[in-house]
Amino acid sequence: MTQPPPQDRGSTRRRATLRRRPLVITAAAILAASAATGALIATQDRPAPSAQTRPAPSAQTEPDPGGQPRLRAVDGGQEYYARFEPSLPSDPDFFPIGVYFESVLEPGDAELDKAAGLNLYVELTSNSRPEVIHAAGMHAIHSQVSIAGPETVGWLLSDETDMWAGAGDADWSGNHPGEGEVCLPQGARCGYTVLERLGEQLPNDQRLRYMNYGKGVLFWQTREEAARFVNQFQDVVSADAYWYTDANVCSPTEGGALLGAPSTLPDSECHRAANYGLTVDHVRSLVRPAGAKPVWAFVELGHPFSEDDWPTITPEQVRAAVWSSLIHGARGIVYFNHSFGGPCATQHVLREDCYADTRETVTRLNNQITRLAPVLNAPFVDDMTTADGSVDFMTKYADESVYVFAAATDQSGGEATFSVRCFDDTQVTVVDESRSLDMVDGRFTDDFVNGEAVHLYRLEGQPSCPLSAQQ
Repeated sequence: MTQPPPQDRGSTRRRATLRRRPLVITAAAILAASAATGALIATQDRPAPSAQTRPAPSAQTEPDPGGQPRLRAVDGGQEYYARFEPSLPSDPDFFPIGVYFESVLEPGDAELDKAAGLNLYVELTSNSRPEVIHAAGMHAIHSQVSIAGPETVGWLLSDETDMWAGAGDADWSGNHPGEGEVCLPQGARCGYTVLERLGEQLPNDQRLRYMNYGKGVLFWQTREEAARFVNQFQDVVSADAYWYTDANVCSPTEGGALLGAPSTLPDSECHRAANYGLTVDHVRSLVRPAGAKPVWAFVELGHPFSEDDWPTITPEQVRAAVWSSLIHGARGIVYFNHSFGGPCATQHVLREDCYADTRETVTRLNNQITRLAPVLNAPFVDDMTTADGSVDFMTKYADESVYVFAAATDQSGGEATFSVRCFDDTQVTVVDESRSLDMVDGRFTDDFVNGEAVHLYRLEGQPSCPLSAQQ
């Protein structure tokens, strides 16, 4: 059984471990659980970096030189959530924007969160009041069966089981990190067993089931092992890697494994917004059949590690990470809302005065996402757009308009030229920037000032060619 390099031991993101028992959120409880998780992670097998290879970007397919632009539905289809009851709205005006592991004790809590543009809680403390969430018109996905009501639209199976139990079918002791041996016999891996048993303990109802994975699915496990996690246990899935704030993620056994690098990634290739999109790409590439279920994205706020000398994510980086995830096909956003170090330790980043600048940016971002929900939920247009420059992009068709959303991939930014089939000369409106660009002969150019730059374009007029649905 291989051991991770020394820099990968013990320093893990500090978050609570989920279990079927009452939970009250405290910093001490989360830190204790996480410390134990770090010890367990150190015992899990990690494949060589070649076991996980960087997937091809999947939100925007490579253009077919001889093909015609065609429409492709979002993962799961726009009506995906309608198959569950009660569930998230399937209205095209709704886009899931959640916060992880919050306490909602009084109306002021929900009002503050809703004012920040949130509409979903992903995991709750056991002393939260679900009637407050319901009265605020918000939704919840959590593991607290005893407090569930009409606001509860899904069940959270667990969190990062791929890391603390590993990929395997061994017996599960019933223990969680910090409670003793997890898998039996000692040293075995039992993550599949854990999720099967946790699923059996949930109500047999029509609510969706959600699971978030971590570095196992992203970096350490083979594609076959990771795909079993992604496909077998839940209806909506995500995986988190905190590229801006995790000092370990650049190592060849972590981010280097995903990006196919044999050595430690340089900061310019590691701590960048584009890797949040690659994280979404990787999970989407594991879903079978392709596009069968929504993949959500996790983005950190504040300082999610206890090491004070590790980075704190800036508001501009949050925005860039979220848009990179969306451009790569994420169908929901969940914020990790806990800071365990840095300038302001808190369990509620978006409620704290010391993170007022983060709250302001995230609120503006969430409101923008909500306004653009009909576009984000609309079909992609494949074989329509190409770009010359260091950018990721997606093309959408909504409300009889073509949209191109683009984000820089190089830390230094740069100029990018977009070529769009079926357009000639027209105006390109840059959404929420009070400016427009000229498209000439189907091409327009814009500047991306740095690696956090994001521009959202709406093309005026209709394409000259028909847009057919993908067969």
